Amino acid sequence: MTDERSTSVRGGTDARTRRQIALIALIAIAPIVLAWAAYHFWPRSERTNYGELLPTRAMPRITGERIGGAPGTFDTDALRGRWLVLYASGAICDRSCEEALYATRQARTLQSAERDRVLRVWLVTDAAQPEPRIAREHPDLEIARVSPAAVARLPRGSGAIYLVDPLGNMVLAWPVAPDIKALAHDLSHLLHASQIG
Repeated sequence: MTDERSTSVRGGTDARTRRQIALIALIAIAPIVLAWAAYHFWPRSERTNYGELLPTRAMPRITGERIGGAPGTFDTDALRGRWLVLYASGAICDRSCEEALYATRQARTLQSAERDRVLRVWLVTDAAQPEPRIAREHPDLEIARVSPAAVARLPRGSGAIYLVDPLGNMVLAWPVAPDIKALAHDLSHLLHASQIG
């Protein structure tokens, strides 16, 4: 009788032990199976940046005349060492122009302590004078008059907002009416990842 009892207790213990081992194995394997399923079956974004990644190439040199602020000549080569956010349009700043300048200002402001690494540049492509209020509303904006032919050498012409790295390479092109938070996120990501500029 005692032998039968100990055998049934041992059998019950063995079954319980097997269940516990199976449970531990299941817990250990579950994350691997879930990760594999997520990778193969759940949709994911092909890209992590909002702006269009441009082929690596140096920005064409653009020269012109500074408008407002310190007079003198403007040369993009002299601006190397900082991240540049470029926008080009005519001097009469319509709604699209105002939205683009506002978006770049907000995206730069959202960089907090890193914002001094970013210089915003408005390339004016005609002979008209920009309204003085633009300079007042955007005190950190570098404004320069350049030839339309110089802007036409940019990958999307005047149809985009560009990001140029401190080495002078074109990095991203954003739409002229961008999502401000997405633009700021791209900028933040690059500033944190880069030790230059």
